[in-house]
Amino acid sequence: MAQGPKKRGIVIFGPPGAGKGTQARRLVEDFGFEYIATGDILREAVAKRTPLGIKASEHMNRGELVTDEVMIPIVEERLKAGDGGSGFILDGFPRTVRQATMLEEAARRNGIEIDLAIYLKTSKDVIVQRLSGRRICPKCGTIFHIVNIPPKVAGVCNKCGGSLIQREDDREEAILTRLAEYARQTAEVIDFYRNKGVLVEVNGDVPVEVSYPSIVKTIEGGRGL
Repeated sequence: MAQGPKKRGIVIFGPPGAGKGTQARRLVEDFGFEYIATGDILREAVAKRTPLGIKASEHMNRGELVTDEVMIPIVEERLKAGDGGSGFILDGFPRTVRQATMLEEAARRNGIEIDLAIYLKTSKDVIVQRLSGRRICPKCGTIFHIVNIPPKVAGVCNKCGGSLIQREDDREEAILTRLAEYARQTAEVIDFYRNKGVLVEVNGDVPVEVSYPSIVKTIEGGRGL
């Protein structure tokens, strides 16, 4: 019996503050892709106390990273459960070559081909400016930026009047540490997808309104199909 056409799988990745989530959500709206953010599905599995979620919570409760042997099956469960009529877009995953290889195997088992990897190449200075300027309301969760999305009154949430705070991991020292770790982990992932001929680099330094059309053009051009 002949198999139907494979569904499309797109990976979008880049350092913290590159705008992965923003770009991915616009692609979901414009193309109908099913959105998979690994942080979201991990928290969902833990909250629902699925067998894999229980295993993940055991690692998290010990302050450990969730192992690939647990994380990949959680991603695969999500691939199986989703419709993915127009394809899937994975946000911020994989982060290592091992994860990339395991992801491809899991995708193939479910009739999905990872045929495009969008890398938001973003400079350190831009990332520090974006993240260090972020402020969040601890009461309602609304996010502001002192330059890009400033509150009407400095330090005060527009929605609920709560006092805005800067998260510890948005301070410059923490950002630089996160960037160093990201670069160490993902340099080989970039080469992995480049060698497969599916990598597209996009300038993450410019506003989304400037970079997004180039991503759309790549997808509409059918790269990798």
